[in-house]
Amino acid sequence: MSYITYSGYGYSKRLCKDVTTWFLNKFLPRHKIQVEILHRGLKREEVYGYCDYVEESYRPREFLIELQTHMEEELYIKTLLHELVHLRQWVVGSLRMKRGKMHYGKIAVELYDYWHQPHEIEAREEEERLYIEYLTEKNKLKSIFYFPNRLMC
Repeated sequence: MSYITYSGYGYSKRLCKDVTTWFLNKFLPRHKIQVEILHRGLKREEVYGYCDYVEESYRPREFLIELQTHMEEELYIKTLLHELVHLRQWVVGSLRMKRGKMHYGKIAVELYDYWHQPHEIEAREEEERLYIEYLTEKNKLKSIFYFPNRLMC
């Protein structure tokens, strides 16, 4: 069982809980994860979100996700899913600390600029796919292709 806490301002508690619960139940159902989601102003840092482990870097199970406040719903969901992909990377061990440096698989991520870091590439790709999957499973997305008088899936 996972534990989710959320705080801050400028966000939908229902949406935050719904997206996070959906992701953890679907992708990490057997893990006991503690996630604190903090909503705060991140405009000065010019980011939408962060995900970091709390305390132990070896097999972390406690995480802090920080999200920018007052985002449009689509951007909010995609950003939260992006950070949850990072959480999953930490939990399954594809993202880890080794000799004080972050590694994705066997690659030290500091060797690349942000946009070319392999764990970020995976998270950007996954956020789009997961966004559609989430909306579809929650019946918020009826079909990707709509033609008058005909529905194609």
